Amino acid sequence: MTVTFEKITTLPIEKTFEVLTDYDSFQNKLNNFFPSIRVISVRPNTTLVEQHVRLAEKELVVMAKHITEKPILHEILIVGGDIKGSHIIEKYEKTQLGTKISVTINIKIKGAKRLSGFFNKGRFENEFSKIYDQLILIAES
Repeated sequence: MTVTFEKITTLPIEKTFEVLTDYDSFQNKLNNFFPSIRVISVRPNTTLVEQHVRLAEKELVVMAKHITEKPILHEILIVGGDIKGSHIIEKYEKTQLGTKISVTINIKIKGAKRLSGFFNKGRFENEFSKIYDQLILIAES
């Protein structure tokens, strides 16, 4: 299943990118979505992170590889866990009024979670959209 959406903020691209890719702080800033985050490995432009992600009152455990190309691209490859094989791409674009963030989420769902209807497209898109809305509010404050 693939979901795409865009978000707009009046902030400059560098500030937007900095806040939205600071996944190490998500446990403190967004604990309703990220109850646990543990950085496993850090290399230039690539970080491996164990994340517990809460979406629609369900908790997923994932091992995520974050790849950044400041300040225009953030890719998240899910290399292990409940949605292994999933891929999230965030593209940041400078605009006259601020920054546009284009998000494409390709989710791979297996087993019981697929059958439960938990990841129907509208619900899934809404949950991820809420995360970005909260991050943008944090960045703008």
